[in-house]
Amino acid sequence: MKILVTGGLGFIGSHTVVELQNEGFEVIVVDNLSNSSEKVLDGIFAITGKKIIFEKIDLREKASVQDLFKKYQDITGVIHFAASKAVGESVENPLLYYENNINALVYVMQEMQQLPKAHFIFSSSCTVYGQAEKMPIKEDSPVVPAFSPYGNTKQIGEEIIQDVAKVTAIDAILLRYFNPVGAHPSIAIGELPLGVPQNLIPFITQTAIGLREQLSVYGNDYPTQDGTAIRDYIHVVDLAKAHVIALQRLLAGKNTEKVEVFNLGTGKGSSVLEVITAFEKVSGKKLNYKIVGRREGDITEAYANTDKANTVLGWKATHSLEDALASAWKWEQKIRS
Repeated sequence: MKILVTGGLGFIGSHTVVELQNEGFEVIVVDNLSNSSEKVLDGIFAITGKKIIFEKIDLREKASVQDLFKKYQDITGVIHFAASKAVGESVENPLLYYENNINALVYVMQEMQQLPKAHFIFSSSCTVYGQAEKMPIKEDSPVVPAFSPYGNTKQIGEEIIQDVAKVTAIDAILLRYFNPVGAHPSIAIGELPLGVPQNLIPFITQTAIGLREQLSVYGNDYPTQDGTAIRDYIHVVDLAKAHVIALQRLLAGKNTEKVEVFNLGTGKGSSVLEVITAFEKVSGKKLNYKIVGRREGDITEAYANTDKANTVLGWKATHSLEDALASAWKWEQKIRS
């Protein structure tokens, strides 16, 4: 079966491609390389020994998307990662996020709705919950007004998919994941942020290796145990496996609704200072960090209730925070060596 993976050379996309190949799927990867590198293809091949079809396409170009689906008329499923993903950047440049995250989704779904049967996995986010009132967050927690344009694009994306699925042959699963971290155990692929990292873990590893002078901790006045924000950090390999399981569920016709929703996390929240302490433990490195003011768009805490994914999908995160941090550190050392 041919599976189209958009944004397939990105952090989560590349790890999902590996897991798809491990399960025997033929993979077509589309990426515009705006936040990735063609070298990732070599990393994927080093792990699986299998070639993938790669098309360098910007999904904001409608004609290119049309040509793609004309070229590969036997696509049986789409896993859609292609999107900009940094909360802070989205606050500074909202139109970039609305164009990239919404237009690309619309153009892909316009082509998919012409297929006799289509299966769609959407890379969503816990940001759709905003600052949830209750922890851990369940799938039926209210979707509240977004704290950032990035979060809003995920909410709008989910609404588009719900509306389209009602009137087409598209079945979909929305995967709302928390904070993906780590690298493949082979250390052949990992997170490759271009420029200054927007996420905590690559900023930690770049600080530890000397690429960044200092790590900024945004706020220590949150109503948490140590005053820093709490997140649910999930190993990227666990996350990638969930995408394959979700796809297999749709392909087997086991879904009970046209659009299903699952949280993907560990079910455990860790504060920024706890993550720093854990990293120092696994790496043996002392981090130079400084407390600065809060960052616009950030919330106090978010961690998942994963009962639904555990029982319905039969999926569970197996890696610890320390596992993820250790792999992220090995990856950082490799790419700087």
